[in-house]
Amino acid sequence: MEHDASAARQRLLDAALRLFAARGYEGATTREICEAAGANLSAIRYYFGDKAGLYRATFCEPLGEPTDPARLADMAALPLPQALNAFFREFLLPLKHSEAVQLVMKLHFREMIEPTGLWQDEIDAEIRPQHDWMVARLCAELGLHAPDADVQRLTVAVISMAVHYYVGRELIDLLAPDLLASPDAIDLLAERLAGYAVSMIEGERQRRAGARDA
Repeated sequence: MEHDASAARQRLLDAALRLFAARGYEGATTREICEAAGANLSAIRYYFGDKAGLYRATFCEPLGEPTDPARLADMAALPLPQALNAFFREFLLPLKHSEAVQLVMKLHFREMIEPTGLWQDEIDAEIRPQHDWMVARLCAELGLHAPDADVQRLTVAVISMAVHYYVGRELIDLLAPDLLASPDAIDLLAERLAGYAVSMIEGERQRRAGARDA
């Protein structure tokens, strides 16, 4: 019985994700979502409370749990290469569920254009903690008490390497499909991105040293 309920809830999430991504919050009706999921209208109320609750679950759940501050703290204690590898492995983990993630990205883009308020929640729960963690780690690596504009630039550059695999997924599948072809390929990608990031950080360290000596 519990399995049946879980399956019914998942069918609603899957149908809602497809329709919200295609039509937005206002454009997708609860009736057509239920029809696509093979459920009745009362199922949305039972599992999600209302349409807004269903939209929130659709927006957030396919990407997994929000970043846990405790996990970020654990990463901070690791040497730089291992810390970055752990960071990217967690960042890229949702890509192992590729079809859902592609739809979620479309939904997130639509949310930016037709905001319901959830994008700010995503920034607060996920994007800002990751950004702040990287800023703090770069400050520690570069011996800074506070971030300057170049630390912010480097933070955006490092994280953007991974972000592109989300926003450019369809293009990457056309140009270099092997990069995201399997869970092992995604783990290898995390390792490589960590290596690239270490090189970028070392380049910034050398740039600063040269500027001081000049």
